[in-house]
Amino acid sequence: MPDIIEKIKYLKKQKNAVILAHCYQPVEIDKVADYVGDSLYLSQIASKTDADIIVFAGVYFMAQTAKLLSPSKKVLLPQIEAGCRMSDMLSLDQLKEFVSKHPSIPAVCYVNSTAEVKAECDICCTSSNAVNIVKSLGKSKVLFVPDTYLGKWVEKQLGNVEVITYPGFCPTHLQIRPNDVENARKKYPKSLILAHPECHMSVSSIVDFVGSTSEIMKFVKTSKEKSFVIATEQGVVDRLKRDFPNKEIIPIKNNIICPNMKMTSLEDILYVLETEENEIIVNKETAKRAVNCLDRMLEASK
Repeated sequence: MPDIIEKIKYLKKQKNAVILAHCYQPVEIDKVADYVGDSLYLSQIASKTDADIIVFAGVYFMAQTAKLLSPSKKVLLPQIEAGCRMSDMLSLDQLKEFVSKHPSIPAVCYVNSTAEVKAECDICCTSSNAVNIVKSLGKSKVLFVPDTYLGKWVEKQLGNVEVITYPGFCPTHLQIRPNDVENARKKYPKSLILAHPECHMSVSSIVDFVGSTSEIMKFVKTSKEKSFVIATEQGVVDRLKRDFPNKEIIPIKNNIICPNMKMTSLEDILYVLETEENEIIVNKETAKRAVNCLDRMLEASK
């Protein structure tokens, strides 16, 4: 392990590479990552870095997003098979059919989507800025793809906007059910329960706090409370336990793991740095339109 880490650090410096890692990645990836965070944070870093190579420890749509925002840079995905099951639920044809049923209504796409889907939507969002993005449109109705639960959670927060959602979802977060929350309340009565908005509405409506990955981590950091039940992917639990040893961090279940996010290893990162394989390429016309969608999000997030 130390040898691999040293080799990665050496190649990063030699090739002017930067490693971005999502919070759901195996926690050991943090030992070589330059930046660790959620989708919005990493998207912004991707657009600002002066590195020649971006190694994205995450899943395919994230590396695609980095390429869209840094077209002149070489973007490498350590595990080319690491996709997103939610993203896979919405193809370009399915999006066009969905939009055609609701003409003249702006379409918001969650960042968990392909470049082709982003190219057909009006604006992008992440879980941390979805409410503000939808609000910024100033419309009484919006379309939201592909995550129905994040979309309906946004609708509930705003109250005066109808959010028409595509029926996509995150299989990992959907494993968390209301009875898991009820069991946690009984077992840990003094703990606050924090959940991601990708959870089913029956879950997000009964927990103590709903927020994105970064918002959950910030909540734990700033809260005076000492015990938290975490209703999101295991990677967040692992990092919170590491970063806040004086606080009790409890996973709502022991199997809330995204298999695609856990594909990446330090060996994979070393391999792509050595070979520069698994480069992400996006069609120029698609990229141009998808970038507009992302740029609108970044502009509205300032």
